[in-house]
Amino acid sequence: MSPSNRPVPPAARDPGRPPPARRRLVLVVDDSRAHRRLLSVLLTRAGYDVIEARDPDHALDVCRTRKPDLIVSDWMMNGMAGPDLCRAHRAIDRPGYGYFVLLTSRTDRADIALGLQSGADDVLTKPVSGTELLARLAAGERVIDMQDRLEATNQALQTTLADLRQAQEVMTGDLREARKLQQGLVRERQRRFGAMRASLLWRPAGLIGGDLVGFRQLDDDTVALHAVDVSGHGVTAALFTARLAAQLDGLDHPDRPTIPPPAEVVRSLNAMILDSLRTDAYATIVYAQMQLSTGAVRLIQAGHPHPMLQRASGAIERIGQGGMPVGLFEDAQFDEVTLTLAPGDRLFIASDGITEAISARGQQLGEEGLRAMLQINAPLTGEALLESIAWSVSEFSGGQRADDVSAILVEHLSGAQLISLAREEGGAG
Repeated sequence: MSPSNRPVPPAARDPGRPPPARRRLVLVVDDSRAHRRLLSVLLTRAGYDVIEARDPDHALDVCRTRKPDLIVSDWMMNGMAGPDLCRAHRAIDRPGYGYFVLLTSRTDRADIALGLQSGADDVLTKPVSGTELLARLAAGERVIDMQDRLEATNQALQTTLADLRQAQEVMTGDLREARKLQQGLVRERQRRFGAMRASLLWRPAGLIGGDLVGFRQLDDDTVALHAVDVSGHGVTAALFTARLAAQLDGLDHPDRPTIPPPAEVVRSLNAMILDSLRTDAYATIVYAQMQLSTGAVRLIQAGHPHPMLQRASGAIERIGQGGMPVGLFEDAQFDEVTLTLAPGDRLFIASDGITEAISARGQQLGEEGLRAMLQINAPLTGEALLESIAWSVSEFSGGQRADDVSAILVEHLSGAQLISLAREEGGAG
């Protein structure tokens, strides 16, 4: 029977402990040949592989080349004491843990403390009982087993983390491409329709988001506006907004023979979500149709934050009654609100990413905060106003964006503004 499969005497090991996956290698260090042989025979019979070292220098060579699992070393030796050997052993770069046992005839507690401080795991007093030595080495093996399991677990974690990083890189690349596609849903950020001008703000909290804003000219005298905020975040919300954008494109497309009223458009969106999307998500919406010749606006507010109408005088009016989000109830009613934009007036439609922005102190911006921003920024117009509000919201929340930020600004330009724009456009030409 070969040494690798020779059975271990039952008394040599802990009966409640499973045998190791491999035979442990023990290094015995002692300048007494007789003592080395005595320990070697004891350990070999207990099922260990044993290497003998006649002096500390030989022992260190073995530690570097063979990486023994356990080291049993005498304290007093020529050239180097056992504690110094232990320190030198601990300095060797090696896989796994080497359990170090010092044997000494010293009984003073200070000496035992010195041995442990040198890095030894255990200190046994001579003469050593064979049974006690084997029990201490069995305890050392448990420590080594635990260390091996920890290292194996750590290696598995490192491998898993590397796989996750690779998967994350792939997902991030896909999300960047998805972001480009989603940005394509916002075809234009600003357009002037005669005396009317519509400007858009769209800042997702992540690479993609659940907000959608846009405008579209339905005929020579009608422009449709939509502001959508889908519940949740991430891919699901982004896919939801894409589906809503496609649905809107079909409901109020300019090629349709008649323009459906706002309430009909929102009811159709509600039915589509409930009938075909089969999801727990829902959306808040402001959908409006604006008559260019008169400035009249017909508007549906479906759970979205209240639009703000800022008059040329600077006064601000809260528009709408709130309404129900789309995608929750089949029999939901969507009430139409009408208003008229006079020259110098502007309509601001914001998502809750603006009104529900939270400061470092836990305070919410709210409608009053938005009112204050509109009043402070009254001299600004168009994209400059939207950028200023976006910056103010970011400052208020300490740069933390927990939700998508989107808005529509509709302005009925005054005569002076039209003249100024005509000069700018003429100079640019």
